[in-house]
Amino acid sequence: MKSKANFKGHPLHPILVSFPIAFLIGTLIFDVLGLVYDRNNFYTTAMYLEIAGIGFALLAAVPGIIDYIFVIPPKSSAKKRGATHGLINITMVIIFSVALLLRQKGDASFMIIIGLEIAGVILLSIAGWLGGTLVFRNQIGVDIRYAHAGKWKEEYINNADGEIDVASIDELKVNQMKLIHIKGKRIVVCRTEKGYAAFDDHCTHRGGSLAGGAMICGTVQCPWHGSQFDVHSGTVVAGPANKNISVYPVKETDKLVYLILS
Repeated sequence: MKSKANFKGHPLHPILVSFPIAFLIGTLIFDVLGLVYDRNNFYTTAMYLEIAGIGFALLAAVPGIIDYIFVIPPKSSAKKRGATHGLINITMVIIFSVALLLRQKGDASFMIIIGLEIAGVILLSIAGWLGGTLVFRNQIGVDIRYAHAGKWKEEYINNADGEIDVASIDELKVNQMKLIHIKGKRIVVCRTEKGYAAFDDHCTHRGGSLAGGAMICGTVQCPWHGSQFDVHSGTVVAGPANKNISVYPVKETDKLVYLILS
């Protein structure tokens, strides 16, 4: 799913995290060099790298939080992974901040500072692994393009009841999907060779976003583990999912497509 914090389609969080990774690992390296060669200029460099690393980590957290709230599908395995990723990063920033404060005091054991920084780098590596999993396995922040079916679409609708106008009749091409946020629900509106259909944006296996998957011949495939569902009936076509998805009635007119919520 496309990042909500992006610049021309490029998500900001993966761009910004490169800086704290480089700065904080550099902090540990220069502190070790200072300890080995007993040179104050290495310690000074490490201090400035630590300040920069903490600052950029806090900056990178802003688009990360935005994507956690608005992009990662709710009640999914990715939501838990994203929370773990965030908590580990917070702990890592606290550890480096404590090391920085001890450095300022001047009377703390330098081995304690280096020990804290080693722990921080280990946590940084674990958080980075989880972040990579969110992108490459869960496809969080990916700008989806459907082959020959246009761009992925998303719309928020408020205060709607009964028959809800969700698309113009020619808005979607065959095999194209549109994610609708309405009444706290995420519903996918799609167009197949048989016409329009609507279904829950929630794979019944691990909660992946079906709107972020692929659709062909009336079958949608979850991008996470490959479960397939019939978009008109909601039945499972292929596992690992073993529970059907919910579908919703739609009505087509000459100009508009309506979603019917009872």
